Amino acid sequence: MVQVAATSQAAVTGVDYAHTGAQTPAGRYMRLFWQPVYHCVDLVAGKPVPLRIMNELFTLYRGESGRAYLVGSHCPHRRTLLATGRVERDELRCFYHGWKFAGDGRCVEQPAEESRFCSKVSIPSYPVREYLGLIFAYLGEDEPPDFPLYPEFESFVGLVEIDSYSRECNFYQNVENALDMSHVGFTHGDNQVAFNGIGLGRSLAAEESEWGVTYTFTRADGELRIQQLGMPNIFYMTALPNDPDVGWQESLFWWVPIDDGRHMQFSLHRVPVTGEKARQVYEQRQKRRSQIDLAHQDVCAQILAGMIHITDLDLARVDLVRLQDDIAQVGQGVIADRVGEHLGRADVGTVTTRKLWRREIAAMLQGQPLKQWRRGPKIVPRTWGLNGPPHVGGGHMTEGAKAEIVDVRPYVEIEVQRRALHGALSQ
Repeated sequence: MVQVAATSQAAVTGVDYAHTGAQTPAGRYMRLFWQPVYHCVDLVAGKPVPLRIMNELFTLYRGESGRAYLVGSHCPHRRTLLATGRVERDELRCFYHGWKFAGDGRCVEQPAEESRFCSKVSIPSYPVREYLGLIFAYLGEDEPPDFPLYPEFESFVGLVEIDSYSRECNFYQNVENALDMSHVGFTHGDNQVAFNGIGLGRSLAAEESEWGVTYTFTRADGELRIQQLGMPNIFYMTALPNDPDVGWQESLFWWVPIDDGRHMQFSLHRVPVTGEKARQVYEQRQKRRSQIDLAHQDVCAQILAGMIHITDLDLARVDLVRLQDDIAQVGQGVIADRVGEHLGRADVGTVTTRKLWRREIAAMLQGQPLKQWRRGPKIVPRTWGLNGPPHVGGGHMTEGAKAEIVDVRPYVEIEVQRRALHGALSQ
């Protein structure tokens, strides 16, 4: 685990959002929600993996039945890593002395002890669910809430692309970046699909919704771009169009801490293409994931160290947008020190989000009821049309249809993010 000293953030905001260990206020709050923790395709039956999420270590494995399980990290006998063990049917046997555990955490066999006190031994286990190509887990102590569904990403004819990454800074910096349109024209200003002028402070608004925050930019001609933040760490937006045949591409993001100094963005992109166009888009994406052979995290570290400049790069070899956001967010520090901030009108999204976090965590600590966040049918992104009417999110659903899930992560990215998630021996 990356060790990061606490900043005086709480003195400024009243709440420490950054630290998400099990006993921290933010960590307790985050554990009240289902969180994506892994990619389904990366979990091979019979090969358990150590998994670090929110400063805690777990064991994730897929049984011979194909079902995924999430249990504690260490054997309660002599405390070795359970991820080094072997899967037998849907049970996990410890590598060291062979104690075996069911997926619900019960000890079912102790070979050297003739199983005399199995009933007195168990390991933690956690609810998991595989959905839209991701493995979600509930890490709280109480009964999990209803699992949230996203029918817009299920019931349509087209592609759902998975394209995730790890970033070497605190997760909350990415949460705040989402509701910050004013950075786009500068951080991504040399990107051919970047907007210009959409971050003017007086044209931005952020209001609490039944799901989180509705964030709106009003163009001079009255056209709107609306993005939706779901509390505490979800974002539903229309992605910048980079393919004229595809147009607006809706995306869902989750920012999940690995530890206080690293996080994952789990991403889903809804691409409504069919037939020959779907085949072409698929082939283009697969070609692109092979072309990218520089990890944007490594390149960012070199840039921030002053060893190279972004203009020195062959941009075909790196994910440019992610690199640009790396530079901006990691450049704030592993955990941003908010004491020295000077917020302005354009930071209305940041201010509104912090207020909701502050209110909900304070209520939790005082034992008061928390808001039950729900995403209704009107909580969708919206933006102006491309030579046509406005694009409103969630459209083009077809009853009985099943979108095709496609992994488009660059191969170098998969290696980097698995290495970050499998931080078994990190301290």
